[in-house]
Amino acid sequence: MLTNKQVWEFDQINEDIKFDMVYTEPENKGEISWKSKLAHLNSDIRETVVNTFDYLADGYELWITSSKQNQKKIDMSLIPYIMAVLVDTMIDEEICLKFREENNYLVVSVDSQTDVIDCKEFFEEFYHLATGFNYDVNTGIPDDETEAEMYLTRLQEEFDLKMKEKLGEKYLPGNSDPDSITSK
Repeated sequence: MLTNKQVWEFDQINEDIKFDMVYTEPENKGEISWKSKLAHLNSDIRETVVNTFDYLADGYELWITSSKQNQKKIDMSLIPYIMAVLVDTMIDEEICLKFREENNYLVVSVDSQTDVIDCKEFFEEFYHLATGFNYDVNTGIPDDETEAEMYLTRLQEEFDLKMKEKLGEKYLPGNSDPDSITSK
């Protein structure tokens, strides 16, 4: 998943990024109809999920693919971006999501096997990953600007190290790197 800063940078570089999305019932996953009222072609992912959240809550799966040239194949490099955007969109609801890749789609559904505590832990972990800030700890950031910058840089480095240990190559450090997206 990307950090909030990386998502913002990605949005700035790719202002008109759109996806083709369709809701299906889990048992009908082989029958994707792009002519259905549940299909959203060339759509903004945040806007679509916010406006159609009830389908996810009702047990439908959201199948997402790239909308470039009607290729109906997910661009693998977009998956961390999509995951970060969707989890951030669901953070107020505290609903855990499941992600999987299937038939060149990224498939999203509500994780009905989790309880409230699991969801709380999931979103706390996401918050730490997305912001690089541990909100449970009184940080005591110094008043002096130079000292505060050194302090926050050290916190970011410690956080990056901790997340790298937990997630390995999946973790993309970058909250302190001003150009982390284009450097890839």
